[in-house]
Amino acid sequence: MASNSQQTVQALPIDIHYNKLLDWLINRRHCDQQWQKTAAQIREKINTAIQDMPPVTEITQLLQGSYINYFHCQQIVELMKDTDFGKKNMIGQYSSQKMKDWMEIIKMYETDGVYLAETAQMLARNVNYEIPAMKKQISKCQQLQKECDRKEADYASKCTDLKKKYDSKCKELGIQGKKIKSELAALVEDLPKTFDKICDSTSGLTLATDFYKDFVQFLTNEDLGENNLPMLKHIIKNGNTTTYEWRTGTKPEKIDCTKLFIDTTDEQDLLTDSADIDWGAGDGNIADIDFVDDINLDLSEITLETGGNEEGTDNQDAIDFSVVESDKDSNGIDYSDLVIVEHAEDGVAKGEDAKSLLDNPKTRAMFLDDLLEVEAFLVQRLEEMKEEGNFLSSSQFQSAPSSLQVTRETVEGMLIKVKDIHSQLTTVKMHHLMLIRNSPRYVDRLRDDLKQILTLADKMTFHEKEMVVKRDEAIQEQTEIQPKLDLIIKKTREVQKQMEIEISKKYKDRNVNIMGEINTV
Repeated sequence: MASNSQQTVQALPIDIHYNKLLDWLINRRHCDQQWQKTAAQIREKINTAIQDMPPVTEITQLLQGSYINYFHCQQIVELMKDTDFGKKNMIGQYSSQKMKDWMEIIKMYETDGVYLAETAQMLARNVNYEIPAMKKQISKCQQLQKECDRKEADYASKCTDLKKKYDSKCKELGIQGKKIKSELAALVEDLPKTFDKICDSTSGLTLATDFYKDFVQFLTNEDLGENNLPMLKHIIKNGNTTTYEWRTGTKPEKIDCTKLFIDTTDEQDLLTDSADIDWGAGDGNIADIDFVDDINLDLSEITLETGGNEEGTDNQDAIDFSVVESDKDSNGIDYSDLVIVEHAEDGVAKGEDAKSLLDNPKTRAMFLDDLLEVEAFLVQRLEEMKEEGNFLSSSQFQSAPSSLQVTRETVEGMLIKVKDIHSQLTTVKMHHLMLIRNSPRYVDRLRDDLKQILTLADKMTFHEKEMVVKRDEAIQEQTEIQPKLDLIIKKTREVQKQMEIEISKKYKDRNVNIMGEINTV
């Protein structure tokens, strides 16, 4: 009966958790509790013994890249037996001191089971610290790669948006954007031709101005004369004359004007001559990357400075149709907003007087006011024509002159022409050219604002490339750590099996299982 009980116990496996293995061995007196002191002495002897080892490939592999333990020492001794170090003398002892040293190391390991304690501690350290640390570092590398991929895409997208914004701004200005100052200077130089084209178009507004004059005169029974749209009618009749001619009614004998000068000596091709900018790259350590959730780059904050609004161009609803009775000449024309050149020579146009009507900000504002006045009038007439039984069919307009008997299509045609001329003078391009015309230094600010967009785009490109480098570094680090992880896992499992065999020998070859996370690493 007792024999059967012993056989039953013998058949039961011994299960030991890897984390409790060292305590289990000490409690069962398989090793001494003060084993560390002997282990330190063994480690010193191993460090001495590994010097001048025979050039055997297997031994070299054992000595490189791994912690030398008891089982390695056994393998080294077996390999050295096949070399000159393994020769014995006449009394059967090894003649080589190197072999004696390794044999002594093995003997010290086996004394009081030091090798069991050291191996148990090594297994716990590998499973609890070494392997998790390597896995964590690999996981960090993988996370860095994902973050770099995301950041690279974000920077590329921001760069594309900035370049599109730059192209859009340049398109608004009517330039290519290569040499901004030179291109803008050329446009400013062509302004007189542009003004002449606008004046040619203005000649087609005669029908609209007559319709407006006749309508007001019919309602008020008053002849407005020159008080009605003075600037618009002057340009229709005389074209883009000088301010002097508008003010005095006679052409100047001489025009003394200062030619606009824009310095383009420092001009660079912004699209090709991109300088190498140091954006403060890191020291190559992927741990230094600061991955913010969002790239703080609001494209809406990048605006081109436009200066103050021109008079009479920002509010068409505030048109006053009343006639101002002050500051007029003998013809009833208001010159209060014009700068009069004091003590000017007769027949000589200087300063503001030398500028053309569309080039002079004040007279241009008056021209735009007249356009808006006509536009507001035509818009109102179209609204009235939408109603059933429009104003032309009312009894009040039965005696209206034929000039007022117009169709809706005719009024729409007038309005289109007025809006077209107004839009030509109020485009973003024209607005900036006017500001440059009035202050040549404005072109530098305009160039700097546009250049800022390209600078930010270059910075996004730099960071995009930086993310590629950081990702490659993370991939390289993962590539270096992964083989080390695979090796330590392999060695840990090998030592686990060796320990199970060693413990099994002490219990009559009972099956021994070292349990826990060690089996899932």
